Amino acid sequence: MSQILDIILHMDQHLLQWIAFFGPWVYVIMFLIIFCETGLVVTPFLPGDSLLFALGALAGLSDGLNLWILLGTLTIAGIIGDTVNYHIGKYLGPKVFETNSRFFKKEYLDDTNAFYAKWGAFTIVAARFAPIVRTFAPFIAGIGGMNYKKFVTYNILGAIAWVFTFILAGYFFGNLPIVKRNFHYIIFGVIIVSMIPMIAPWIRSKLKA
Repeated sequence: MSQILDIILHMDQHLLQWIAFFGPWVYVIMFLIIFCETGLVVTPFLPGDSLLFALGALAGLSDGLNLWILLGTLTIAGIIGDTVNYHIGKYLGPKVFETNSRFFKKEYLDDTNAFYAKWGAFTIVAARFAPIVRTFAPFIAGIGGMNYKKFVTYNILGAIAWVFTFILAGYFFGNLPIVKRNFHYIIFGVIIVSMIPMIAPWIRSKLKA
């Protein structure tokens, strides 16, 4: 667990090592990470927002990653990931949550249902900005039988908004001296801010109680 936390908080340093080792194949690796984070309900722990921000920062370097390749490939990864997740939910159904296992916790289902109660079909877009809920929203949409054309529309809009927001934020701000000196704090801040949409309903329910 400590190793995963170290990778997330020092994402820029680890990415530089991966780029040096894998070369152009790093784009494929990033594609697979984003695909798995959005498309497989067993991998909600993979980095999403923080990874995109760090990749954007590296794209801002003169000899860094190509911005347009990142925007294109990772947007496609997010779209395909949600599409696969939707179909998994459609065919597996809610039975996977009956065991309340390590990966299929009922609290994840409850958090995602709370999102749907607030945002409706737009949850597919809004959930992109909330870790864990992002992974389970298309799965629940499949279980609930959301109209597929509507799902695809929000899926594409959500992927574009999510990927472009965090990569461009990293691209324009990630290499500012104050950000580079405090990069691990910035990444931690990104994680905390992205958790707010998921935590806020829980806090409000406790306050009402």
